[in-house]
Amino acid sequence: MMETISSVFWLSDRNDDRLNVTESLALYIGQSIKGYDVVAVLDKLLKSRGKPKTIQVDNGSEFTSKAMDQWAYFNKVELDFSRPGKPTDNPFIESFNGKFRTECLNQNWFLSLADARDKIEAWQQDYNRIRPHSSLDNMTPHEFARRCIPPASPTAQPPEYNGVEFKKVSL
Repeated sequence: MMETISSVFWLSDRNDDRLNVTESLALYIGQSIKGYDVVAVLDKLLKSRGKPKTIQVDNGSEFTSKAMDQWAYFNKVELDFSRPGKPTDNPFIESFNGKFRTECLNQNWFLSLADARDKIEAWQQDYNRIRPHSSLDNMTPHEFARRCIPPASPTAQPPEYNGVEFKKVSL
């Protein structure tokens, strides 16, 4: 039986506001994404990338959920909600979303959630680690991020960094 994907969310890291750099940190694929799904991804990223000061989100139910609110409160992270109907509040996400939709979602036929995860992960790896970006002196977002954000230490408090952004893409 063919499964369908109802939504994807992605998390990006703005490493340097001057360059408007975006690295795709997570792409979560599921049929019905809930707040606790977002929290699970954030918990993994907290260990590897440190704590963001702010997370900019749209007004999707997974981002306005109690689970997300409690996670943000517990971790002392500010949730910055975009204004409904104002995509210009978050041009970084809108730009990435356009590339993601054009280069990945519109180019592939997903036969199952597993197939979608494989194809989307391959695209994400290409975007982050293979494809150089001219705005980054022809470095990949991954290379640039390694220069800007120190890795989280398992013994020390992970660093805080500039901010992260979420976007739900309905399919």
